[in-house]
Amino acid sequence: MKHQIILVALAIAVMGFAAPSTAQRGNRGNSGAGYGPLGVPSAGTDTAGNRYQGFLYGVVKVLDEDQMVLTKTKAGADQTFKFNKKTKFIHDGKDSSFKSLKLGDEVWVDVDEDKKTGNLIVRKVVTGVFLMPSY
Repeated sequence: MKHQIILVALAIAVMGFAAPSTAQRGNRGNSGAGYGPLGVPSAGTDTAGNRYQGFLYGVVKVLDEDQMVLTKTKAGADQTFKFNKKTKFIHDGKDSSFKSLKLGDEVWVDVDEDKKTGNLIVRKVVTGVFLMPSY
């Protein structure tokens, strides 16, 4: 009987230490907007970091209407990215165009690899600042 009581008490103590408080979890598990850690309103899961996860970063080194070369990429070497008619351009959170790009711009690109040629085809080019929602 003593052993059972000790085991139950130990199990309860371990569960109490293992379960983080709501503040520590940042209200994860709630859908949509809510309050994050420290009582700050949260915009939910659709943040700039989530929206552009998987994008590649670089600085425009060479630019023409068919392609651009980025330096300072994750690969450590200059990389060439091709444009096509479906490529979208976004500047400061709004639709833009190829004409808004210039040498030296910091860009984030979403790319696909052409399976036949191995070329990196740009789906989306994002420049400017990320506008966060106001509360």
